Amino acid sequence: MEIKVLGPGCANCAKLHDLTTAAVSGLGLDAAVHKVTDIMEITRAGILSTPGLVINGKMKHTGKPLPSLEKLMELIREEM
Repeated sequence: MEIKVLGPGCANCAKLHDLTTAAVSGLGLDAAVHKVTDIMEITRAGILSTPGLVINGKMKHTGKPLPSLEKLMELIREEM
């Protein structure tokens, strides 16, 4: 499973990364959550509002408000 948090490194980006890592752990998955801060890569992914969450190549969330831990677990389960 490939999980990416895309954003320039703002506080919301860091929080989404932490929440996503907690969701992965809560689901008992052995998956890494990658931070993507390269603006060109973020743009290529079609992110217009950060932070963005991409799971297995599919855009699952962009912008604010951030999803809850429970919602993140649901989004990850959808791609399992």
